[in-house]
Amino acid sequence: MFIVIAIVAFGVVVGIHEFGHFVAAKSLGVKVNEFSIGMGPAVFKRQKGETLYALRCLPIGGYCAMEGEDEDTGDERSFARQPGWKKVIVLSAGSFMNFVLGLALVLVTFSAAYGFNSTVLASASEGNPYVAEDALHIGDRIYSIDGHRTYYTGNISMFLSRGADTSYDIVVIRGGERVELKDFTLERYEQPDGSESYGLAFETEEKTLLNTLKYGWYTSIDFVRQSWMALQDLVTGVFGLEDLSGVVGIVDMINEVGNEGVEQGGFGFAMMDVAYLVALLAVNIAVMNMLPIPALDGGRVLFVLVNGAAYLFTRRRIPARFEGYVHAGGMVLMLGLMAVVMVSDILKIVR
Repeated sequence: MFIVIAIVAFGVVVGIHEFGHFVAAKSLGVKVNEFSIGMGPAVFKRQKGETLYALRCLPIGGYCAMEGEDEDTGDERSFARQPGWKKVIVLSAGSFMNFVLGLALVLVTFSAAYGFNSTVLASASEGNPYVAEDALHIGDRIYSIDGHRTYYTGNISMFLSRGADTSYDIVVIRGGERVELKDFTLERYEQPDGSESYGLAFETEEKTLLNTLKYGWYTSIDFVRQSWMALQDLVTGVFGLEDLSGVVGIVDMINEVGNEGVEQGGFGFAMMDVAYLVALLAVNIAVMNMLPIPALDGGRVLFVLVNGAAYLFTRRRIPARFEGYVHAGGMVLMLGLMAVVMVSDILKIVR
């Protein structure tokens, strides 16, 4: 069941992305030839005005086909003839809608929360060396660690674990003022019960509408940051290509999370876990699509900006045909990478 749910969820994430392009294009007067939900042969289609609306048999995304996307067709309402600011809005609208979808799903999952784990220090173990006059105080709000903003308790442990050593630059909010703790040593140590931890406990904020909205926003912003951190780890070699997951890996992951959720708390509990994972996926796709890589929306935005700069200084533009070749080459490389990742995902599942 969760494999089907995962496939549909993936299709919704991609479909809402294309819907963002569609709404932006229509709102700005760009001619849209076809808007399709799903891929493959059409099971239903209807022409309404200048646009063909289609529902296709494979629930894996969709597309928004605008007039003159890759070359100037001579139509004044074609995408190619729009001013730069309109192009940027249309190209960015897909990722914006993915982020909105992620935020909405986070808020849905938080509707079942009992409270939210804050970064306000509530208590410490007896004799804790990190709570002292010149160190942390009970009631401090951990604002940032090594320059990274902390939104909730999980951020604290994440950035402490990512540190190169056990010395950190920590900023806390104390009595409404910022207090800096430079080169503050913080490491796990053995507790009276034999476990190893920092011996610090943080307040749980009650569930209110305002707190739900606040922590929903914090979580969505943190998803964006996690995506950038994952890219950084990939570039620096912390992660390799074998650690990437494509469509097959994501579907398998959602299936596993759903099945584990059913065992732990039933179908409703499982769906909340799946919704949270899909929210992370939606925001991740929003970030990845805005990377300045040919064939991606970010690559197209980059060409718009470069074209604007070229026209400003030389009164000439990059030929649309040349840009199309670049994006076509980028698409071939992207499809090749997707194929490699898909094979890797299948081998992981088989093993």
